[in-house]
Amino acid sequence: MHKPLVGISMGDPLGIGPEVVVKALADPALRASARFVVYGDNELLLEAAERAAVHPTWFRAGIDHARDGSMVLGDFTVIDYSVASALGSERAPSKTGGIASKSFVEDAIADALRTTTDHRRIDAIVTAPISKESWMLAGFRWPGHTELLGARTRAKRQAMAFVSPRLNVVLATTHVPLMEIRNLLTIGRVHEPIALGHELCLQLGIAKPRIAVCGLNPHAGENGLFGDEEIRVIQPAIDMARATGIDVHGPFPADTIFIDAAAGAWDLVVAMYHDQGLLPVKLLGWDKAVNVTLGLPIVRTSPDHGTAFGIAGKNRASEGSMKAAIELAVRLALVARVTVPASTS
Repeated sequence: MHKPLVGISMGDPLGIGPEVVVKALADPALRASARFVVYGDNELLLEAAERAAVHPTWFRAGIDHARDGSMVLGDFTVIDYSVASALGSERAPSKTGGIASKSFVEDAIADALRTTTDHRRIDAIVTAPISKESWMLAGFRWPGHTELLGARTRAKRQAMAFVSPRLNVVLATTHVPLMEIRNLLTIGRVHEPIALGHELCLQLGIAKPRIAVCGLNPHAGENGLFGDEEIRVIQPAIDMARATGIDVHGPFPADTIFIDAAAGAWDLVVAMYHDQGLLPVKLLGWDKAVNVTLGLPIVRTSPDHGTAFGIAGKNRASEGSMKAAIELAVRLALVARVTVPASTS
């Protein structure tokens, strides 16, 4: 089959996005696995390449050519938005950075939603880190990539997942205040990540996924002594999933279930909130973990870290998570190509 075309949005131009993209794609074996188009700024990528002693191997295309359909994509193309001159020298959240990074990802989403017969259609999106504060300064009220992608693709259901060598985790809630989680959890909101996580495991080649579900409260509620969400919400969602044939169990205390999962007892853990799931993932594999948005009609992955303004521009960022995100995007794009009819868009 032809190599998949993977789109990479450069993220906040003042963050470490340019650096990790350049370093990750410096690997010739990775470049040989797919064709790539980066939505970003050519000058910033060249600066990052010079600092990292990486030889530029890409072809530059202007944004006008990209948008009018006259651009011809090679094996590695950078769509140049030419935003570097408008940026300040301070590595911090900014309105300009928010506008630029939003443009990068919006165009990548639009290209991913093109019909399969359109030569500009990309098979997967990898998103470098954006600053949510930069988006807010620019007037964009999206909590992050996940919510924007769900809206633009009109996904009926979605979930945030994390794939790493030792742990695979799906979240029942994402970017919400801790105090609001109790009111947001419903049976459906817990069932969806179980079902979507099961599908992810199958795509990863796990034939019979074993799924564990965390409780919300300490000791998974201790039979109602420390809260009843496990009884009212989480257990019914597990029962519903089991009725469809999914091998899912719980709810388990979150302070112990990740130990078993990291040891190989479970293929996937469903966590109730952001930090419950992300703490063990980042602790055990911060430089190899990949964020995957489940439930979309397109493939989307991203590295499991932020913009790291404090080290941006200093050639100190690790490309490990970005490289893993690109590798997983290629893998999932090939799976999607096999399972989705060619006539779909």
